[in-house]
Amino acid sequence: MDRKFKIPAVPGSTQKNIRFPNDVIENVEKAIQGTNTTFSAFVIAATKWALESLEEDGPADR
Repeated sequence: MDRKFKIPAVPGSTQKNIRFPNDVIENVEKAIQGTNTTFSAFVIAATKWALESLEEDGPADR
């Protein structure tokens, strides 16, 4: 077995406090209920998806 375990690097992060409308919080919590994820992980994934979508659309579509 030549493969060696590599300790994964934790990406840098910055704490930001943001406000969500109550209905959005409730909908996210319903969506992640029964899954193995967190509110933060869901919001990060959704934000990354939105940013990628904007990049694909280009500036004219914004």
